Amino acid sequence: MSNHLRLALLSLLTLTALPVAAQDVTLPREPQIGPRPFYLVDKMKDGPLKQQLAQCTGPYRKTDFSIGHRGAALMFPEHSRESYIAAARMGAGVIECDVTFTRDRELVCRHSQCDLHTTTNILTMPDLAAKCSQGFSPADPATGKKASAKCCTSDITLADYRRLTAKMDGFNPDAKTPEEYQNGTPRWRTDLYAATGTLMTHDESIALIKSLGAKFTPELKSPEVPMPFDGDYTQEKYAAQMIAAYKKAGIPPEHVFAQSFDLGDILFWIKTEPAFGAQAVYLEDRYEKRGLDPDKPETWKPSMAELKASGVGILAPPIWVMLALNESKEIVPSAYAKAAKNAGLDLIGWSLERDGPLHKGGGFYHRSVKAAIDRDGDMLTVLDVLAKQVGIRAMFSDWPATTTFYASCMGMK
Repeated sequence: MSNHLRLALLSLLTLTALPVAAQDVTLPREPQIGPRPFYLVDKMKDGPLKQQLAQCTGPYRKTDFSIGHRGAALMFPEHSRESYIAAARMGAGVIECDVTFTRDRELVCRHSQCDLHTTTNILTMPDLAAKCSQGFSPADPATGKKASAKCCTSDITLADYRRLTAKMDGFNPDAKTPEEYQNGTPRWRTDLYAATGTLMTHDESIALIKSLGAKFTPELKSPEVPMPFDGDYTQEKYAAQMIAAYKKAGIPPEHVFAQSFDLGDILFWIKTEPAFGAQAVYLEDRYEKRGLDPDKPETWKPSMAELKASGVGILAPPIWVMLALNESKEIVPSAYAKAAKNAGLDLIGWSLERDGPLHKGGGFYHRSVKAAIDRDGDMLTVLDVLAKQVGIRAMFSDWPATTTFYASCMGMK
């Protein structure tokens, strides 16, 4: 073997031995937005906004307005290394790791503690599938029973987790086998980039996102197991563990936007880690659990003023909560959005590019303005109202190229 070949092999072995987050990633000099933003512009209704965006040919730049929701989950397996890198290449200035824990209390990036059966290949690995909370149960057409399974990070150890491969989120409810069950990617997404999705631990996500030059928005996911877990792992220990990882990695608090749907977590960080708590993000889900109506202030409990007084600085509702239709069926800010801004709360929206095709009005994320939505290009109209009239500071997107394109064209920071 020649010295040149020996050195080449040694370099390759050294690279592959490195933690996945430490391997070099090449980013373009400026974000690469691809054809999708221009497709959306082409599908807009004619008017000044379409004309302005159609004339925007760059330069495009990385922006904190553009948050990679689970990375770039429209086409890459969510919370995978590949998804995070794609988000950074599209100009996302902030990238999300949803944080949950394994059986041995190690933090990993998963949207839900119990989504391994739909986001990984666990069901086709018999020894790991045997550890799932609920094993695979096939569909039975005779009775109408649908296929099911439930596999949680808390069912397995970190060593088990590292053996899994990420896939596009989805399942086939009519499946007769685990392989069929895992073949359920929605038709409007793709499996083109999902053959070798690399799962990430929380620590690996920090190292990778730091190397990509982006900021962090970890979400402390609600446990789906009773807490305290395994006797003494309390919610407070869990919340503190997440923040401790950023301190250990030397990440400045101002680069971290910690999120939770649990107001208790936000207040805990404000009290115990005020530098991180100052820009913690309270995720809005009171419309599901407490009957919040964006048009009825009496349903906003706590009120906007009470949230602000408690130390909350950033509120993050889904897109539809911040929007309404006026008498002319035009999209305008909701009463909720106006009240939040008047109380001095910053707003972050979620999640663009998650409803799929909009020709039928969209789904959950556009439900309050569905009557005004009839084409994919309306996505940019919605984003424009949120940015200019509502005044959001940032937007989560499953395809950050769209938000990067818009922010760059509008001269936003």
